[in-house]
Amino acid sequence: MARFYILCLAVNGLLAVTLGAFGAHALKNWLTPELLETYHTAVQYQMFHSVALLAVAWLAQSDKGGAALRWSGGLFIAGLLLFCGSLYLLALSGQHWLGAITPVGGVALLAAWALLAKAAWEKSVI
Repeated sequence: MARFYILCLAVNGLLAVTLGAFGAHALKNWLTPELLETYHTAVQYQMFHSVALLAVAWLAQSDKGGAALRWSGGLFIAGLLLFCGSLYLLALSGQHWLGAITPVGGVALLAAWALLAKAAWEKSVI
């Protein structure tokens, strides 16, 4: 399981850096300041939560985290897709209805953090 999380964090980190550079250099003349800020928020959250997946991967190597740790990793991935993905799509398309998806991703990220804490507390993963 740790290998899967490492793969996901590597892909997300690579995408965050790539999309961040693309946004900083190519999009500043194409997007309104508001949409550019939305885009940058997606990049920041993608990078922050890629690092969170690093913690999940590291803890999964001990195989002590149990179901809470597995769910945490899955919810981080789902949250990244829904939260960041909806913000990227909103910024690039201007379709504001996509913002309705963003809170679902945010809740997934919050639940992932809570389950990571639960795994640490209950299973003595460290």
